[in-house]
Amino acid sequence: MINNGASRILKYCSIIVWLTVITFAGGQNPQLSGHAEFQGKTDIGKCLIPGSLEYDKETQVYTIGGSGQNMWFKNDHFSYTWKKMTGNFILTARFRFLGDGVNPHRKTGWMVRKTLDNNSPYADAVIHGDGLTSLQFRRNFDRDTEEIAAGINLPDIIQFERTGNKFMMRAARFGDPLETTASIELDLGETVYAGMVICSHEEDVLEKAVVSNLRIEVPAPADYRSYQDYSGSRMEILDIESGLRKITFTSENPFEAPNWTRDGLALIYNSQGLLNRFNLETGINTPINTGKAEGNNNDHVISWSGKMLGISHQMENSSGSGSTISIIPVEGGEARMITSKMPSYLHGWSNDDRFLVYTARRNGQFDIYRIPVEGGDEKQLTDQETLDDGPEYSPDGNWIYFNSARTGTMQIWRMLADGSGQAQLTFDEWNDWFPHVSPDGKTIVFLSYPPEVPAQDHPQYKHVMLRTMPVNGGIPKVVAYLYGGQGTINVPSWSPDSKNAAFVSYSF
Repeated sequence: MINNGASRILKYCSIIVWLTVITFAGGQNPQLSGHAEFQGKTDIGKCLIPGSLEYDKETQVYTIGGSGQNMWFKNDHFSYTWKKMTGNFILTARFRFLGDGVNPHRKTGWMVRKTLDNNSPYADAVIHGDGLTSLQFRRNFDRDTEEIAAGINLPDIIQFERTGNKFMMRAARFGDPLETTASIELDLGETVYAGMVICSHEEDVLEKAVVSNLRIEVPAPADYRSYQDYSGSRMEILDIESGLRKITFTSENPFEAPNWTRDGLALIYNSQGLLNRFNLETGINTPINTGKAEGNNNDHVISWSGKMLGISHQMENSSGSGSTISIIPVEGGEARMITSKMPSYLHGWSNDDRFLVYTARRNGQFDIYRIPVEGGDEKQLTDQETLDDGPEYSPDGNWIYFNSARTGTMQIWRMLADGSGQAQLTFDEWNDWFPHVSPDGKTIVFLSYPPEVPAQDHPQYKHVMLRTMPVNGGIPKVVAYLYGGQGTINVPSWSPDSKNAAFVSYSF
């Protein structure tokens, strides 16, 4: 459904990526010139083998290396890749040790530190070589380290969040939802060092770990005004099978809802009421002419033939104002309005390009409707007092997938194309939105909010997940852990080969 406030003008800037190997002697504190995320790398304490840092610009994956006897008792010895940060932030990544290792107590993960002294107060969220996962912390200089063990063994997803003086650790095995495993109140000062750590637990042994899907995010401030204050945005491409994510471009201003074009060459998205085409090969953004259709929102869908683009946009007439649906050539052109009743929010085309399916408010409730592309009378397909939303046809045209709050939580449903045979597909505590069926007709990807978000709401700037499951139902699998929500994946965004999906994540 519509973003209830127009996004501001997109400022395109490509993300800075680089490929290098950096090795520094212990005790040095160099600036990592030109790097997208980190400012420095330091071997803290006694490390007989200098730490290393590699970054692969093609995969956006780090390989970190370090020695050092331990991070424990009154001082620490390890390799640290860091940046200075203030305020609240979220650190998320997938960590994996390389090889069997020498010492089962080797550690890798996230650390937030007051200073770069080896006796500094700190808090970390780390995985040990033997699978132990814990939140460790030192309250003051020269104090012994303390530990809160997590109730999960051998996770690979580690998230560490700071809110004021509270540090919260979340962890998961890839595919499962994150669990909050430990938290601590600790005053490290307003400005801290935050980053990746690795310690071999042997001062003369170098251990390495691979770090992928690394994201450092600043959440919405406490006084954030919904749909008035906006964050920066990142366009990401997700490999569905491996879970590897790559950022294609970033902006200081918000954008939303990428469609993957049928030829696989571009992504179409909205920003400040305008539609844009991002060329995946050249990295160039081009505005799309929508004629008199202004105030385009995040409900835009490409026809199965790839020739037409359906859009939802703001409209005013004698009966009021709201979102209506029009179609234009996919290259752009004058819009032809399809629905006269408002509000109407587009979500899908039938596989023969003859019908549009959408969510609309009629008689005081939101339900799912279908209308011929040439216009005419709309047909109501659902009738519920609670919200039904996000309808989308399967590639064979037999089914319409949608999300509904009729059972108390927002869950994924499907029905036959005529509205009959409505059946629930997800049954857990998460609130699930916007099911998108892969072009090969095998898999659904959808957005999941935590239980504390109201079932009928899909706000911006929340901890959310992308999950997949077979089209006939089954146990959902998490394929992305992110800070996002409204605008992340409102529209069909699968690549034509069903291997990747595009989405938007946020950071202030």
